[in-house]
Amino acid sequence: MSKPKVLQIGPLSERFNRELAEEYEVSALWQQAEPLAFLREQGEQFIYMVSSARFGCTADQLALLPNLRAICSFGVGYDPYPLELLRDRGIALSTTPDVLNDCVADLAMGLMIDSARRLSEADRFVRGGAWNSTTGFPLARRVSGKRLGIVGLGRIGEAMALRASGFTMPVRYHNRRAVEGSPYQHEPDLLALARWADFLVLTCPGGKATHHLINAEVLDALGPDGFLINVARGSVVDEAALIAALEQKVIGGAGLDVFEREPQVPAALRELDNVVLLPHVGSASVETRQQMAELVLDNLRAFIATGKLLTPL
Repeated sequence: MSKPKVLQIGPLSERFNRELAEEYEVSALWQQAEPLAFLREQGEQFIYMVSSARFGCTADQLALLPNLRAICSFGVGYDPYPLELLRDRGIALSTTPDVLNDCVADLAMGLMIDSARRLSEADRFVRGGAWNSTTGFPLARRVSGKRLGIVGLGRIGEAMALRASGFTMPVRYHNRRAVEGSPYQHEPDLLALARWADFLVLTCPGGKATHHLINAEVLDALGPDGFLINVARGSVVDEAALIAALEQKVIGGAGLDVFEREPQVPAALRELDNVVLLPHVGSASVETRQQMAELVLDNLRAFIATGKLLTPL
């Protein structure tokens, strides 16, 4: 009996690629010399696609996949997918929610502590030989007891709020609508939340609705003692406005795991000491990445067997 055919847009881990190939007849689009030409010739045969929040898929690719019925995506981001086109064509899309909540929330907490206590900066201070009998490291900011504002109280935002309770931090959040039953105070005005918060943590989705949600006005409201932490999507922040705010000390600092044009990070950001920069590693632990991979495979198996995804968007 022949294996189902699966189109894979971009590479994931070696283990995932191997496990996928053991169950399915996989066509690796990234390995094709002319990907669109390959789809013109072979696209009709694919019903199932595997991709990720990094690679997504394009409208041009979908136009050459007339029989596609399901996309199983690695990650929780869905902004690299043409959602309206998927809806119009009835193509189901799954993501990998929940299994990465803890890792991303852990990282956000780490960025808060690092940026406020200046840990990465202090590490550079020691490694550069600046620590001597006459030179001390500047004072930093305390984290415990400070006010935490969360933009996007979803699964990851909830996990972040739980961690903040261990630091006795009062929590408020900004969503379009209040979360029913939440113990945290809803703040419908983003500027008001920024003025109140010592730390403004972004855990909201990307896409058009949140594009440049954090702009110069919000950063000004956060103020010189406030810190911005972004583990959401780079598009949520106006990067040029953030650079200006950091350079001019409009805000106290920032911790960033995501950027507008990844993997390109502006030199202006890389040259600043009051920002911690990470290469989009929010879910990058061995345990979490394996759980994400297993959920992608489980979604694919379920759709082939029943026509339904386990974790549809």
